[in-house]
Amino acid sequence: MATSLKIELSLAHRGVLKCPGGTTEIAKRTSELLQENHDRHHIYFNKGGFHNHIVHHLLSLYALASSPLVIDRQYEVNKSYQRPLQGPDEPPLVDLSDPASFKDALGRQERYRDFLVFFQREIDKKGCPAVLNEYLFQRDERAEDMLVRMFMGFFHPLIHLGFGIEFKQPAIVAEALAQAAIHDNWLASFFFAVEKAAKDKDPPQGKTFVGLLGEIKADSKLNHAAHWEDGNKIRDGILKRAPDEMIDYASQWSVSPDELERKNAEMINAAVYFTAGAQRPPKVIKFDFYFMHCVNSSIFFSAFLAQPWLGEGDKIRLLEWKGRLDLAMYASRRPQTPLMDEIHNYRPQAPSPAGGDPWGNIFDRVGRCEDDGHAVKLIRALAHGEEVCAPYNDREEFPVKDGMWQQIGHMVVDSVERKDEDRWVRSAGFDEAWKKFPDRPGK
Repeated sequence: MATSLKIELSLAHRGVLKCPGGTTEIAKRTSELLQENHDRHHIYFNKGGFHNHIVHHLLSLYALASSPLVIDRQYEVNKSYQRPLQGPDEPPLVDLSDPASFKDALGRQERYRDFLVFFQREIDKKGCPAVLNEYLFQRDERAEDMLVRMFMGFFHPLIHLGFGIEFKQPAIVAEALAQAAIHDNWLASFFFAVEKAAKDKDPPQGKTFVGLLGEIKADSKLNHAAHWEDGNKIRDGILKRAPDEMIDYASQWSVSPDELERKNAEMINAAVYFTAGAQRPPKVIKFDFYFMHCVNSSIFFSAFLAQPWLGEGDKIRLLEWKGRLDLAMYASRRPQTPLMDEIHNYRPQAPSPAGGDPWGNIFDRVGRCEDDGHAVKLIRALAHGEEVCAPYNDREEFPVKDGMWQQIGHMVVDSVERKDEDRWVRSAGFDEAWKKFPDRPGK
């Protein structure tokens, strides 16, 4: 049985995307490797704050029924550079049950182990639902701060929490809370200003996501607020040079209780739309590293919305914050109009066999891709997006539909298999981002 200290996967809980082929052998081996990672490794693999993606990688492979050999290989590749959970220069544990000590430890990566032990004990005493409601959704000063931190680091703490909830692993939930606690919280002013602006709009604007993308693209001040040299293009660009404009656009995307499922699908579809369409012909196909995180995190909102212990108002808030941060991410990369012909006209290197499983070959290939898990997360999120968005194919605000999902899947796996200088383009709207990539053959 899974506990706050023990990772034990069950075939009864293989995630929101149902794939054939799961076995007890795969579940057992993945659990063993995740336990080793939990016991031995820090959530950052270096002191620069780069994330340990082993949980994300292995659970994505497990969900797609990758073989134990593939899962073993990917673990070996990525464990080699991890940072130990307790390094020789790490300070001794402190008791975070004292509110002053808890607050003082926030944002300090050397306190990850302290937070991990603290949240494990809290979950042991109270259970995951009670702990999550207390520390993320209670709407007191501490919970408001922790919820902001959950969205930091390009959604990484939120993604980690999503895996813990989706696969029902309290130990991974504890990791996610501890990870959030050591992130910074500079997005607080954005989220709370947007909420205030949205409340001041009576009735709510209720604009579609893709409509807002078009307005952001057309706003010259906001479109050019982020500069190539900015260290963080949201913090140092958008929120410094055009904060009022960004807050106004973000506040116009809202969710009401009777449209949660559709708005979840709309968020997923829009994230895939601006991510897959961010191409630069005649350059080779590449996916933006930052946009990709908007898609990779989107899959978990189906799991969040399914939790009976999470209040409706908190589900709405989570989804609104996700969509609003996606809009800021789009604005921060010198946004371009997504090029849908790049998807429609794409010719895969290895097309899916006619009459067979359209995703099977894509899953197999991405499982063998030796990266840190970003690619397989992206493919799983795309396959899930196809299922969630299918009921809305006739709606104009859902531009990604039908066979486009597999087309995008082929684009992803073909692009990461290329032997280029980088698997991903970073900040795809900037000319500078594409300089290191070659043109397509024959161009």
